[in-house]
Amino acid sequence: MIPAHKLFAVRLGSSGMKVSKIILGCTVYGSSDWYSWVQNEEESIKQIKAAYDLGINTFDTANIYSNGQSEVVLGKAIKQHDLLREKIVVMTKVFHPVTQSMNERIPGRASALADSNGYVNQYGLSRKHIFDSVKKSLDRLQLDYVDVLHCHEFDSETPIHETMQALHDVVTAGYVRYIGMSTCRAWQCTSVLSLTLMLCYALNHHLTPFVAVENDYNLLYREDENELFPALKHFGVSSVPWSTLASGAVILPLQLPKTVQRGIIRLSRGDSYICLCIMLLTPLPTSRVEVIASRRNITMTQVAVAWSLSREGVCALVINASSTGKLLDAVGGLNVVLTPNEIQYLEEPYSPQKLRC
Repeated sequence: MIPAHKLFAVRLGSSGMKVSKIILGCTVYGSSDWYSWVQNEEESIKQIKAAYDLGINTFDTANIYSNGQSEVVLGKAIKQHDLLREKIVVMTKVFHPVTQSMNERIPGRASALADSNGYVNQYGLSRKHIFDSVKKSLDRLQLDYVDVLHCHEFDSETPIHETMQALHDVVTAGYVRYIGMSTCRAWQCTSVLSLTLMLCYALNHHLTPFVAVENDYNLLYREDENELFPALKHFGVSSVPWSTLASGAVILPLQLPKTVQRGIIRLSRGDSYICLCIMLLTPLPTSRVEVIASRRNITMTQVAVAWSLSREGVCALVINASSTGKLLDAVGGLNVVLTPNEIQYLEEPYSPQKLRC
């Protein structure tokens, strides 16, 4: 078992706040009415408490997860188990609309569709929506403030100065402590231009800067190393990958029949990110994870976690675990230190991938 204090040793970006190296992702907690693989309230609360008992002090949710129910469940877990507010770090996100029904899924980037369905001003990164969304998130969480507010996506329709001023103002109003970005695609960011402009605007106007970016990064998809990571290093912003296991593609033993693989793999989100296709197109990195796991007598998950945390600029990982056993497995990866030769062996077969959008 990992001593709890080892999970609390990482500063988030250039801030003074520390987060656990494993951050509990709350995508899988809320309501199965949203997606069948989501845990319902009772089981979700148990797993959140189990994570806290393991020494995980950081919880990552979003207004859109289970259409708001993920925030509700996290808030209930904090209350029911009397988790001391000063000991935990709560992250949530703003951008997408929370709709009237679990079955009504409208991405925030589809502005015309959102407007036509009655969600005018209920998505994006406008000043109005940021303030409205944060207040509703706090109500669902039953909290006075969140520690980190991530912009779930970049909003090309709202001026950067409006977004950055609003984010600064929710901080000065006491609703939020720090801000960050999530799902930042390289083509959106200067390739990193949008992120750079947002950071520069904040710094030049003495506004609150981003401290972290949650990004899509794993052994099968490493495109952020080219442009995003250098930009983050320059600005003192941490990378917090949310796809360490690529929804299981990184850790599936290749000897499994394809019918079994298809039964195990699920869509990680409601979009085109199908990790089975990724694994079948890039089997060599996955097979090498399996080889090292076998040699070291550890699990493939622990190899993937150890590799991710070995990358410069990566300070912590968002892990979505559907069971306490899987969470324990990921936490065990904190004990693993890969050798330079093992890291080279894992990375050697990688070939550039098409940028995701």
